[in-house]
Amino acid sequence: MFHPVSLFIGLRYLRGRSGDRFSRFVSYMSTAGITIGVLSLVTVLSVMNGFEQQLKQRILGVMPQAVISEPANATLLANQAPAWLAELPHTTQVTPIVRGEAILQSAQSLSAGMLMGVDPSASEPIAQQMTLGSLSDLTSGSYHVVLGQALAVQLGVQVGDKVRLMVTSASQYTPLGRIPSQRNFTVSGVFDTGSDVDKQLIVVNIHDAGKLLRLKRDEISGWRLFLDDPFAVTELANISLPDDWQWSDWREQRGELFQAVKMEKNMMGLMLGLIIGVAAFNIISALIMVVMEKQAEVAILKTQGMSNFQVLMVFIVQGASSGVIGALAGGLLGVLLALNLNTVMTVLGVQLITVGGSLPVVISPLQILFVIVGAIALSLLATIFPSYRAATVRPAEALRYE
Repeated sequence: MFHPVSLFIGLRYLRGRSGDRFSRFVSYMSTAGITIGVLSLVTVLSVMNGFEQQLKQRILGVMPQAVISEPANATLLANQAPAWLAELPHTTQVTPIVRGEAILQSAQSLSAGMLMGVDPSASEPIAQQMTLGSLSDLTSGSYHVVLGQALAVQLGVQVGDKVRLMVTSASQYTPLGRIPSQRNFTVSGVFDTGSDVDKQLIVVNIHDAGKLLRLKRDEISGWRLFLDDPFAVTELANISLPDDWQWSDWREQRGELFQAVKMEKNMMGLMLGLIIGVAAFNIISALIMVVMEKQAEVAILKTQGMSNFQVLMVFIVQGASSGVIGALAGGLLGVLLALNLNTVMTVLGVQLITVGGSLPVVISPLQILFVIVGAIALSLLATIFPSYRAATVRPAEALRYE
């Protein structure tokens, strides 16, 4: 019958005896340190995932994720988009778009933003963010405009007010000098995404935008791609396009923001990972003390026929058990804390954001598995040196003074 003697002795050493209080205390602190480190890392990464997901929905959900245009930057408008566009990976929808930089002037203020001409009859994500008015009011020739909440407040305008839109890139020469293309628009709606897009995005009908940009009736800026994952633009940008079509995506305007979020997420993970590293090094200290205390017992085990490898496994089991218990407990407690984080904050009376809001939390099972496996692997690595020292104990020297 098979008896895992190394596992049995290692787990018995983990419990310790009444006389090994200090070594047990160090072992318990190592387990607690790994638990706290994994718990903190899982919670913080879940919150950072939530913020990243929220930014992706609020900003990349309404902005053009990718635009493909002809080389002359004046794409012909057809009843249907080219068939090869819909066949691109991750593409869920293709719609025409007219866009450009514009200056918006009201009676009280002046601001610059990104002009976006859309087809109100097509599926438009910004329609879900409307707080006043409707996107269907953007009929061709009505010269209506929809503004973000922050931009409307900055300009001091409300629904029904007049604003002047000016496009310097479409200016023309007159006897009075160079004059930008401009026209008065009526504010017909306001949207609120809860992000800085509300300060910059100006939405009008696609044909009205084309007239303002001095495009022909059958010309647009390009075809707008809706993707199932906005981060897929990194993969799609490397695909060669036919007939020298040009590719542009959200990274040109929002790339730095998401790079900063990614870097902050990585730095937080690194700093909290150091907590796990410190706890893993405590395992080395605890095991070294145990090895020194158990030299006589190790010598006796060797005289009874236990091999060096079996002795090595005894102390690896003892040390790694702290890492396994701490990592699993920390992962479980981290998930529970992340799921109930807003409730805990409310109980503690912590107000980090606006009243009625909540911290976004997105739990990634694969990410949590990676953290737990990493903590266990680090604990196993920390046990190698003390376990090797125990395996090289010579019975004659250890029992000389016994």
